[in-house]
Amino acid sequence: MKRRHFFQKAGALSAGIALGINENLQATTQAADYKNQAFTVGINDYKIDYHVPNLHQALSILHVTDTHLWRDDERGKPYRQYSKRMAGAYNETKHFLTGETTNPEQAFEATLAVAKEVNVDAITLTGDLFSFPSEAAIEWALERLDALDIPYFYSSGNHDWHYEGMEGSLHQLRETWLQKRLLPLYKGRNPLMYAVEVKGINLVNIDNSYYEILPEQLEFYEEQVRKGLPMVLMMHIPLYAPARSLGYGCGHPDYNAANDRNYELERRQRWPEKGHSQTTMDFHQAVFESPNLLGVFAGHIHRQTVDWVKGIPQFLTHPNAAGGYLEVNFQPMNGQEHLKFT
Repeated sequence: MKRRHFFQKAGALSAGIALGINENLQATTQAADYKNQAFTVGINDYKIDYHVPNLHQALSILHVTDTHLWRDDERGKPYRQYSKRMAGAYNETKHFLTGETTNPEQAFEATLAVAKEVNVDAITLTGDLFSFPSEAAIEWALERLDALDIPYFYSSGNHDWHYEGMEGSLHQLRETWLQKRLLPLYKGRNPLMYAVEVKGINLVNIDNSYYEILPEQLEFYEEQVRKGLPMVLMMHIPLYAPARSLGYGCGHPDYNAANDRNYELERRQRWPEKGHSQTTMDFHQAVFESPNLLGVFAGHIHRQTVDWVKGIPQFLTHPNAAGGYLEVNFQPMNGQEHLKFT
């Protein structure tokens, strides 16, 4: 990707310095209105550099999504009828940079080595870390993540909790396998929604892994906006952007049963006849009207794209199954830089 610069009108941030990580923040401020100041975003291949007014210290994150780990063992035998297709879907991949043959486990370990080498402050894992909820794969990933000694923030993707063909609604299946298998990855946080402040930036995680938003998730998101901190939103399914396909399905106007092409292949509940819930559409609107949102980071599509919706960037990355990741750096904008863009 050629170097490109994008500039977005922003506003004064009311955040103070955050030393380390602070969860369960209280809503003590109103969201600042980003109108008279500018943050900048530079994109260089898989590296994204923000410069943010009134940010007091730098923050670096490694955004990782769609690793599709498929390791299994004897415990998975009773579920083979449900895991067979996805167990063979990503056994071998081509590295997104070199084109050399790799596989999800090699790619994941190499990515964790990058995180350590560049000394990131946090790793964000936005779903489909697993191709199905295999106990062996989950234990393997947890062992490596916990040994790294870097904070990581996980939310599930549609494959993490889905055994294809298993009876139950998408909502029921997500609830079942979050509780049975995936809960250790959240470190005591709410799997459906949580926020963590890291060095003055609020990292907000919302699980939209079956394309819909629950009322309590919308309410939680609106609470985060009202805190007034600069925000980054992490989720698996990208939000609809004009002219994008149904894969960008959270809030897509054509999301409905008639347009669901893959429900038989994936052996899952079909999308609703009437399309999205009003709550999901309200969430889509709320996100792109958030005055203090620096960007959305998602996955699911398995390719790197950038969209700007109402001045807010949404970044997707190459699948980590093929070695993909985004290195994202948030830097304070000094006074001289700020004067140039106002």
